[in-house]
Amino acid sequence: MNRTHLPGILAMAIIVVASNILVQFLFGQWLTWGAFTYPFAFLVTDVMNRVYGAGPARRVVLVGFLVGIVCSLIGSQIVGEFGPLVTFRVAIASGLAFLLAQMTDIGIFSALRGGAWWRAPLVSTVVGSALDTAIFFSLAFAAAFTWIEPGNDVSWANEALPLLGVGPMVPLWVSLGCADWLVKMSLALIALAPFRVIVRRLQPATA
Repeated sequence: MNRTHLPGILAMAIIVVASNILVQFLFGQWLTWGAFTYPFAFLVTDVMNRVYGAGPARRVVLVGFLVGIVCSLIGSQIVGEFGPLVTFRVAIASGLAFLLAQMTDIGIFSALRGGAWWRAPLVSTVVGSALDTAIFFSLAFAAAFTWIEPGNDVSWANEALPLLGVGPMVPLWVSLGCADWLVKMSLALIALAPFRVIVRRLQPATA
């Protein structure tokens, strides 16, 4: 890989590592601190795609995927109050969600790259983020996927509670997923500004 791609690789690796650490710490009732760092992986992917193309963007995503696997392996060996910090089911959900969402982001971005500068990063990030949230929270916590790891008790995540504390009764994991998705949507809009600035600095002729 070209040395000019190294900043993207390092940025993706840092985001993945930081998110895997920060996800262990709660922010309020519905979120973890990792919810505020992980969405910037889409920013890295989109900048790589805009400046260098879909191929290098996919390679950066694969690096992030491999770093995530390493983080999961390490987390599975660390035992907390309620067992391993990362269970097999969470590791599967996290890896699949990241890979499928990021690759979808790249595909949508590439299809829209000829339009207004903001359309490709915004639409690809919105769709990719929604896919990421849906895959991760359903595979990791929904009762329908208990077969992935029968020995992992996720009954706490399926307790019926008001949606985000105020809505209709839904499993807890649905509220967690909705809160996570709302953060991703907010950061998708915020990330447009740094996307524009970074792309202009790296590729001023086509920004």
